[in-house]
Amino acid sequence: MTPEGPIGTACLFGIMRPVLGYRAGMSNDMEEARKELDQEFNQFRENLGKIYEKLERVSQAAPTDDISALLKELEDTVGKVRTGGLVGSGAKGHREARERYLELQRK
Repeated sequence: MTPEGPIGTACLFGIMRPVLGYRAGMSNDMEEARKELDQEFNQFRENLGKIYEKLERVSQAAPTDDISALLKELEDTVGKVRTGGLVGSGAKGHREARERYLELQRK
């Protein structure tokens, strides 16, 4: 069944029944795609905190601190959040989940 209801009706033995077709699976696919999108987004938001931490270290740097090293740490963290580092998919996973969800929305 779609969010809008069945895609039609048919009469069987004098009883009108909803006809479920391709759209019936779409609702489940949309729910799964949205769940995956939400999970990927939440993972991104958690990792965004790591960027804020590194940015705060740069922001709080004193004249005697190694700003180059602090900026390198910030760049590395941003890169890991974007690509997922050694494990995970990073923002790429969110992009793919978003594309899948939007594609299903268009159908």
